[in-house]
Amino acid sequence: MQEINLRNYAHLGDAVWELFVREHLIEKCVRPKDLHKCTTDKVKSSFQASMLEQIDDELTEEEQDLKRRARNMEVPVARRNNQNEYRQATAFEALLGYWYREDKIRLKYFFDKLLSEILK
Repeated sequence: MQEINLRNYAHLGDAVWELFVREHLIEKCVRPKDLHKCTTDKVKSSFQASMLEQIDDELTEEEQDLKRRARNMEVPVARRNNQNEYRQATAFEALLGYWYREDKIRLKYFFDKLLSEILK
């Protein structure tokens, strides 16, 4: 499969991450208001940046390169966001989008690894 634009990988990865989080929190947070709060806490850039940090040692050279290129992309960052965290989160999302398109086994491996953090 041909590699797509990094921004598109990040866009796809954002949706993949949110669906993964919602799917696993739906049983933990029964009330819709609680579910929304639980979900937003896990999809914000600071949390995603911390997830990238947890898997960083296990990334292949190719994945490290993709992470670096995604992290260094020009991205608009709102004033209220920490630019470094936002860039790390974008890199995390790009990896998720890449794995979703190219390597679902690798995606599942990292999702299984990060699941305990989601359920905290």
